[in-house]
Amino acid sequence: MFTEDHADVFESIYRSRGKDWRQEAKDVSAQILARVPEATSLLDVACGTGAHLAAFHEDFPHAEGVELAEPMLAVARKRLAGIPLHQGDMRAFRLDRTFDAVVCMFCSIGYLDDVSQMRDAIRCMARHVTPGGVLVIEPWWFPEQFIDGYVAGDLSREKGRTITRVSHSIRQGDKTRMELRYVIGEASGITEFTEIELLSLWRKDEYLAAFADADCPAEFLESGPTGRGLFIGVRKR
Repeated sequence: MFTEDHADVFESIYRSRGKDWRQEAKDVSAQILARVPEATSLLDVACGTGAHLAAFHEDFPHAEGVELAEPMLAVARKRLAGIPLHQGDMRAFRLDRTFDAVVCMFCSIGYLDDVSQMRDAIRCMARHVTPGGVLVIEPWWFPEQFIDGYVAGDLSREKGRTITRVSHSIRQGDKTRMELRYVIGEASGITEFTEIELLSLWRKDEYLAAFADADCPAEFLESGPTGRGLFIGVRKR
């Protein structure tokens, strides 16, 4: 189960891999502003600990976040004083306003269970986009890209603490089953924990159909912040 302590462990590992949340947000902001130069408001769905949202707020004076997991929200509240944060499910949240841009980063949508739930989430997010505004979603891998049996390892050393992470991914039906084992060494001793994550492998055309049916026709940009690309839709006026 995710805890506030885990957030720091995860972010340390990703920093060791060169992840730059601020630069990723800046790159996405540039895509949004190229389509809606006058955009001033943004909603980050599945905002997690707020690492991207902190940077988005530099480009969009009115920024808000939605996150399902309370422990992640607790970290985000400490990081993002003054930014409205809401606890909610990406499939069914309801706020009292729309935004010039709505984003869902770091493959968060992949944690939904099936295509029907993915479509619900895109429909829900699109409802919160101002007509003519932009919806940006970073997907998980497409089925044809996934490498069955993929193994990765990472090592982080920061502030007197060493963290290792080893992951092993297999295909399980239409999902990635990823096992992640963490070992943390610090002055107080060595601890470890294991996580099992399931992420859905949806096709590109399934995403594009969901955007179109939500009145937010999209294009797909290759590469993107983590190499998995970006879907960018514009809400019909």
